[in-house]
Amino acid sequence: MGRMTASTGRRVLLAAPRGYCAGVDRAVIAVEKALEQYGAPIYVRHEIVHNKYVVQTLEKKGAIFVEQTAEVPEGSIVMFSAHGVAPVVHDEAAAGRLATIDATCPLVTKVHKEAVRFAKEDYDILLIGHEGHEEVIGTSGEAPEHITLVDGPEDVAKVEVRDPSKVVWLSQTTLSVDETMETVDALKNKFPQLISPPSDDICYATQNRQIAVKKLAEDAQLVIVVGSKNSSNSIRMVEVALDAGASAAHLVDFASEIDEAWLEGVTTVGLTSGASVPDVLVDGVLEWLAERGYGDVETVKTADESITFSLPKELRRDLRAEAAALVADRTAGTPSAE
Repeated sequence: MGRMTASTGRRVLLAAPRGYCAGVDRAVIAVEKALEQYGAPIYVRHEIVHNKYVVQTLEKKGAIFVEQTAEVPEGSIVMFSAHGVAPVVHDEAAAGRLATIDATCPLVTKVHKEAVRFAKEDYDILLIGHEGHEEVIGTSGEAPEHITLVDGPEDVAKVEVRDPSKVVWLSQTTLSVDETMETVDALKNKFPQLISPPSDDICYATQNRQIAVKKLAEDAQLVIVVGSKNSSNSIRMVEVALDAGASAAHLVDFASEIDEAWLEGVTTVGLTSGASVPDVLVDGVLEWLAERGYGDVETVKTADESITFSLPKELRRDLRAEAAALVADRTAGTPSAE
């Protein structure tokens, strides 16, 4: 059994994929690049991604997080978070003479575009998602008069539509795949002509991380998910682990939040992290577990992820302009003073 000693038999199963998805990676790099490019402060409307550590790290570098566009001083730069915003927020930014950088995840933008298209065709849109979540607020804002929020299967009974032959469902990108399909099935029972979005709205990273955590739950008595309490995809992973048979599953931001009592009688710990979590936090948990005899780490791989997204267009444009200016300076023919 390799390094797994007969004396303890304690091990960690580490999920792959885990942690940063392409949309989060892009959003965090966008804030860092904007700070380099324009200097501090850069205002960010809502937490750029739902992770305490990431937000604190960016604050130290000069990012200022605000909940409302009105909090941003006129003439400043404001960045929209990965979760997306309603069109009214773009209008507020224009009214406040703010320069905007839109770090909305492209997979969220896809759902926004679907909402706009189906609203134009006068469909009733049933948006499956969690009330009050930033992403849901943003998507609903694209077509408020056409969208009804459905927060899980128990909400289906009270859903009403104008014309049962013109109904479509869309969803928040970070939901539990299984629960969403349960909601869809209940909606289809009620509205047999319900149509589905052209492609599944739950993003690749959410699905991949849930598949990985299910695999861990087969063998681990305890599953630890590294992630923040306001991170929808992280909370869902805890639920998925419990549904898949783990005796216990807990969400922690940092290793220091783990309770040693959780380890009682546990030989196999499953470890994963939400899509907005940098790997440094997972490393901290691995060290904490190693100090307590769980030094044998085995990676459980269920998918390969190679998706990347290019930076927001506003940043790309300015970075290109800056590069062009540098080249122009260098080729302006001024002899160097060497």
